Amino acid sequence: MAVATDISRFGYILDLLKRDKVAIKGIERELICPACKELFTHPLILPCQHNICHKCMKEILFAFEDSFGDGGSESSNQSSPRIKISSSSMDRIDRISRSGRKRNSLTPRSTLFPCPGCQRDIDLGERGMNGLFRNVTLETIVERYRQAARAAVAIMCDFCKPPPQESTKSCLDCSASYCNECFKMHHPWGTAKAQHEYVGPTTNFRPKILMCPEHEMERVNMYCEICRRPVCHLCKLGGCHANHRVTTMSTAYKTLKEKLSKDIDYLISKESQVKAHITQLDLLLKETECNSERAKEEATQSFEKLFHVLEEKKTAALMAIEASKNLRLEKLQTQTEEYQGLLENNGLVGYAQEVLKETDPSCFVQTAKQLHVRIQKATESLKSFRPAAETTFEDFIVDIAKQEEVLDVLSFHSNGIEIPEINEEQSRMYNKALISWEYPGKTDLADVFVLEYHKLNREEDSVTWKEVEVYGKSKVISDLDDDSSYAFRVRGYKGSICSPWSREVVLRTPPAPVFSFLFDDKCGYNSEHLLLNPRRTSVESRAGFPLLLGSERMQVGCYITLDYIIGDTGIAKGKHFWAFRVEAYSYLVKVGVVSSNKMQKLFHNTHDTTSPRYDQDSGHDSGSEDAFFDSSQPFTLVTLGMKKFFIPTTPAAPKDPASRILPLPSCLGICLDCDKGRVGFYDAGRMKCLYECEVDCSGMMYPAFALMGGAAVHLEEAVTEKYEEYNDDI
Repeated sequence: MAVATDISRFGYILDLLKRDKVAIKGIERELICPACKELFTHPLILPCQHNICHKCMKEILFAFEDSFGDGGSESSNQSSPRIKISSSSMDRIDRISRSGRKRNSLTPRSTLFPCPGCQRDIDLGERGMNGLFRNVTLETIVERYRQAARAAVAIMCDFCKPPPQESTKSCLDCSASYCNECFKMHHPWGTAKAQHEYVGPTTNFRPKILMCPEHEMERVNMYCEICRRPVCHLCKLGGCHANHRVTTMSTAYKTLKEKLSKDIDYLISKESQVKAHITQLDLLLKETECNSERAKEEATQSFEKLFHVLEEKKTAALMAIEASKNLRLEKLQTQTEEYQGLLENNGLVGYAQEVLKETDPSCFVQTAKQLHVRIQKATESLKSFRPAAETTFEDFIVDIAKQEEVLDVLSFHSNGIEIPEINEEQSRMYNKALISWEYPGKTDLADVFVLEYHKLNREEDSVTWKEVEVYGKSKVISDLDDDSSYAFRVRGYKGSICSPWSREVVLRTPPAPVFSFLFDDKCGYNSEHLLLNPRRTSVESRAGFPLLLGSERMQVGCYITLDYIIGDTGIAKGKHFWAFRVEAYSYLVKVGVVSSNKMQKLFHNTHDTTSPRYDQDSGHDSGSEDAFFDSSQPFTLVTLGMKKFFIPTTPAAPKDPASRILPLPSCLGICLDCDKGRVGFYDAGRMKCLYECEVDCSGMMYPAFALMGGAAVHLEEAVTEKYEEYNDDI
């Protein structure tokens, strides 16, 4: 029977099982797939511990495979009516497919998709959905409810000729249901099928043995405490769990069952407390209903007051327009009548014509003098015609821009909630945007926050804010365009009231997609002079005994050594950006890029040991840099040190050496454009370019660093979502 029909029968299940109504409703939520919103069918366990139907999983992966094939078109997002895939996740897959990144070894293909339950990006690895376990326990629980829903509808035999008979048993080995006669026919005595295991009629045929997804012929017999999943002995011997702590399946089963039983017993022992809370919640529900109605009435009264004020303003404005209209019409009508009097035999002209017929001089002069003045005025008006009134009503246009802005932010304000402030020091803009905020008074007054952001675009007249609801005091935003500025603001909500908006903060995204790599601990790495952290994200140069021993043979001058290290990932094409931090105490650090074609020169350069007087672009004003710049360097580097950034000497650079020395930013960035053959050095905090030059990108390009004396470089960590950690003791 269809799953939708099963869900509609839940009311019948409640009466049939005679269980507590509230508890059953709580269980129902656990049996619904977050993708298709129906009862689970062959559920799979995702790495984030949420479950999803096997069919839904396939449809999601098919949708993302289509996005790789057609460049992430909108049509691929409509591949299934059962599921919905967020546009941000589609954009991420599209960017990965076009990135052009290469590693020193072949990179296995990974399968990314957003979890329908928590929207986190899930990486299934090279095996895809084949590496997921089937949640047999959840499938069994769902089947119990389905059987209860089908209590009045029998499961029919799969092998009877029409009309089929009602089945009496189901074979777990054959995964089919039989009536008595068909079961005997298909499981004859004396054959191997006679030994098959059978149960009552069911449609849930769970596997007898749970097999390892990585090694399909091996059954799982151990439990990985690090990954929190069952594994087989091959996974432990040479697989991805080789160095993980594992325990036997029986021990894990016993430990987990004891913990779960203990927690359930604790909840059951608190039944009276739970019922008291339920009673309190029922009262709160009623109180909420009453208070909401009261709040609606108050809000209605407030808006009615606004309507009344607007009606008064509207009436006054219309009356003013009407009065002005009548006055103007009167003036124009009078002017029209005056001009009509200038027509022959009409008005003033007709009267003047009659006066001219007067023959008595004294009478004529008496009348003609005043008439002549009127005729002269009429003549002058003809020479410079001017309407007596304006036809436009520009003075009566109501300016409501400020009122619209006020009404746009009209909400339930309260003086009791402080305005949150975005912390620009803790907020970051890298591969994603991390926006953090806090209250000036260090008090948490809001229950929930609303973060809004929009892209700054001078061409757009109107601003459309994107809104995100946040229950903490930070949020990661991932759907941002490269090389763009965004404005952010936040407000807090407590119940039905909210604070005003915070001050807008503008942050700029990197000029290109973020390039991820680690320091290479093999190619040219000098472990005697350089120290890498275990994660290979920080490198430190120590001015210790090796430097002293190296300079022991010298009696005059001070010789130094530049120790080079590169990234473990190369770039073949496209435009990429990465950032890092240089410790303030660092004496000399060089950063930039190097081509694989010139890698040998980098680590076997005769100028590796040299005097600072002759070091190319060393930062010391020796006067020799103009002659040596780019004449023999196999790479493109800039010099940092002593809290300064030194712009290399070029014909376009300032003549004054002091103009080429800038304060060292707290975070530096490098943008490499292989297609255009250019590399830029940025203040990564403001995303401002400090220096840009051409670079030969004929080979594979690698990030390069050089350290001398006491110095340290830390790669900028990517902004990631905060995953919930499960503090299990197993």
